[in-house]
Amino acid sequence: MTESKTNDNGARKGIYLLPNLLTTGGLFSGFFAIVASMNGRFEAAAVAIFIAMIFDGLDGRVARLTNTQSEFGAQYDSMSDLVAFGMAPALVAYNWGLADYGKFGWLAAFVYVACAALRLARFNANLGVTDSRFFQGLASPAGAGIIAGMVWVGSIYEVNGDNIGYLIGLITISAGLLMVSNFRYNSFKDLNWRDRVSFLTILMVLLVFVVIASRPAEMLFGIFFIYACSGPITTIRSVRKLKLEHVVGDSDDADFADADSDQDKPVSAEKKPPQDTDDKTV
Repeated sequence: MTESKTNDNGARKGIYLLPNLLTTGGLFSGFFAIVASMNGRFEAAAVAIFIAMIFDGLDGRVARLTNTQSEFGAQYDSMSDLVAFGMAPALVAYNWGLADYGKFGWLAAFVYVACAALRLARFNANLGVTDSRFFQGLASPAGAGIIAGMVWVGSIYEVNGDNIGYLIGLITISAGLLMVSNFRYNSFKDLNWRDRVSFLTILMVLLVFVVIASRPAEMLFGIFFIYACSGPITTIRSVRKLKLEHVVGDSDDADFADADSDQDKPVSAEKKPPQDTDDKTV
């Protein structure tokens, strides 16, 4: 009996390899982006951040499909996200066009990092409470996509970041503030990916992939920029009267239910089941 308990405890102390290996891939991509930007390889740094997004999208789903979710994996994923989507974009932007702007430059980068950390902490604290159809504030991978896309486009067109440092700082600060806002962003989790679609839909998806592949830097930057702008628009359309708590404030203040119909109202915190912590976008 004692031997059986010992074996059970030993099994529980192990960590699952596959999902955590994918998380490590995202962490490595974020770290590589920082090192590449320090060496002036800004295009490679931007691409590495987008690769980190792919790893971040895979680790939770693989953990769910293989039934290998764990508290260790959830915490490791959060730390990886802070590096890949918090530190990496801020330092890439700083090395590209903010280093010569003194306090404004490093403060702009720090604001983004701090907002990414706050966004992650708030998401983890509110897990299973908020409406799963929407993100509260811009998700950190989307914020990182704006910064990485901006740097990638600038590198392709040989734009000297030092000449537009104030614009870079403004975009960096704005992306950070959007992450800690209460603006509602569609999470697309209510889409039924298992449903049948028409042949025309498949052709349209193929066309979208072709367009993105033809001009990846411009298209990815445009997609994430438009998505960032959709939050304020969605919020304004979701409330009868825009208030300060709809823009910024404590999570309990962001009540949008008054403008939703009965069938569209989010499930209350007491009735809503907890969400899978390994399958998240923070």
